[in-house]
Amino acid sequence: MNAEFSRRTLVAAAGAAASLNMLPQAANANPTSDPHPALRRTLSRIAFGACAHQSKAQPVWDAILETKPDLFVFLGDNVYGDTRDMAELRRCYAQLAEKPGFKRLRDNVPIISVWDDHDFGENDSGGDYPMKAQSRAAFLDFWNEPKDSPRRKRDGVYASYIFGPMGQRVQIILPDLRTHRTSLSTLDLGGMDYKDWAAARQKAGLSVPGPYARNSDANATMLGDAQWAWLEEQFHAPVDVRIFGSSLQVLADFPGWESWINYARDHQRLIDLVRRQRAGGMVFLSGDTHYGELSKLDLNVPYPLWDITSSGLTEVWSDVPPNTNRQGEAVREVNFGTVTIDWAGAATRISLQVRDVKGAVKLQQTVPLEALQIA
Repeated sequence: MNAEFSRRTLVAAAGAAASLNMLPQAANANPTSDPHPALRRTLSRIAFGACAHQSKAQPVWDAILETKPDLFVFLGDNVYGDTRDMAELRRCYAQLAEKPGFKRLRDNVPIISVWDDHDFGENDSGGDYPMKAQSRAAFLDFWNEPKDSPRRKRDGVYASYIFGPMGQRVQIILPDLRTHRTSLSTLDLGGMDYKDWAAARQKAGLSVPGPYARNSDANATMLGDAQWAWLEEQFHAPVDVRIFGSSLQVLADFPGWESWINYARDHQRLIDLVRRQRAGGMVFLSGDTHYGELSKLDLNVPYPLWDITSSGLTEVWSDVPPNTNRQGEAVREVNFGTVTIDWAGAATRISLQVRDVKGAVKLQQTVPLEALQIA
């Protein structure tokens, strides 16, 4: 954050921000934004990313800053703690804080953030992680969440922000996919170790999904009841563009790694929520994968849905799992994402881009805002 978004100013601005957050009420709802000192900003370019290992060089910040974003969204694995030792987790955050590029980002660009497994607790961890309350405190402290923020009172780090004036109003919803997530289901690998199973499929010329399967339990969830109730309320907000910043892929089918599709009931419930609330202007952002891609779902949905995945800021995955909704090729190198909104009333257009470490565009899709509406 820059000087006007410093820690000292943030606390002072929290009360003022709260007065800016109240929006005209939708039917039977009182939607509000979580506090942030940049809520008055019109967002024309949003940069985002995930998976930044604090012990590695992070040259990508130069290219990110060159795009001059109005906001940066961290989508999780912002550090790699993988620990139950909170002193160690805070040391990981301190390492990130000392990265020169991150410092410049924080000094010059407003930031919002959510976590994923590696900064929540342990690899692929969920609701059974025993240190989640302590980890939440470390997360909120590092990201300068005001002490009186409603986010500190929730059982999780989920948040929703509404930026800009009427006619250019952008809502960014950040769900917490860890605190209440029930156990993962795994594929039947025939008694083989996953690495051996994957190697055998690769040798046979077959696609290689991850080790996880769809969870058939009707009660399985990533969000939990309280967060679902909160999410329903956010969809009442009268906004022009609605961005759903998910730490895991929303539309990929079926990678076999962690994603929304592993929890089929939650996946369908989310799409149904868009339909029931007639929530136009929805775009999904996601991280986690260690590669970038664009996914599109246009069957049995209220309008064509897009998910732009950017990962990672330092991490790169050599093998790309199957995804029938993938548009174009995956980006298997350090990358970040941008969402550019060309505000022009009914002719507004949204450009989704995945860029490499030098800022070159590797994937791009431009979508008219009018195409993201329920007829």
